[in-house]
Amino acid sequence: MITGEFYVLPLKTNNYKHMKTLTLSEKLTRFIINWLFLMIVWFAFTTSLSAQELIAGAIATMFISLLTISLFTCCTFKLLSPRSLFYMSYFLVIFLRELIKSNFDVARRVLTPSLPINPGIVKFKTKLPTDFAKMVLANCITLTPGTLTIDVIDDTFYIHWIDVKTTNPEEAFIEIAETFEKILLKIFKP
Repeated sequence: MITGEFYVLPLKTNNYKHMKTLTLSEKLTRFIINWLFLMIVWFAFTTSLSAQELIAGAIATMFISLLTISLFTCCTFKLLSPRSLFYMSYFLVIFLRELIKSNFDVARRVLTPSLPINPGIVKFKTKLPTDFAKMVLANCITLTPGTLTIDVIDDTFYIHWIDVKTTNPEEAFIEIAETFEKILLKIFKP
């Protein structure tokens, strides 16, 4: 368990140098994926199939995709393969199950103040290959009540846990993140 440690992270410079190494077809692929995703979000907010809404959405999302191409460069068309889509659906089901379980656990702790809690910070390493996959894991850990991702440094996650059951990094990983990571490895397979 880590207690009372503070550290300062160095600021990264030139975060977009990886864009220079991408070919035109890779940039185009990533633009199209971003554009499709933003169109889905646009449709979810407007819930309209009228020509005006679709044209306005296509123009607005295309403009946003062009402006943000250097920010969202994680994914290629491999992410839209049937295998990846299957594992994304499976991941959503598993995430919702874990979310419900952790909600009941935290509610039980709130409604029964006599239950002992043992808050603390644990760390563990991940095998996820990309920063985007690590970000997805960090967000899933944070969204499930009782855990909060404090920091991710390279492959090491620092998690605040409402009831630390172990300080062993491997056991903490199994308790907190193993379920998510197994599926994310299949989705973001390099």
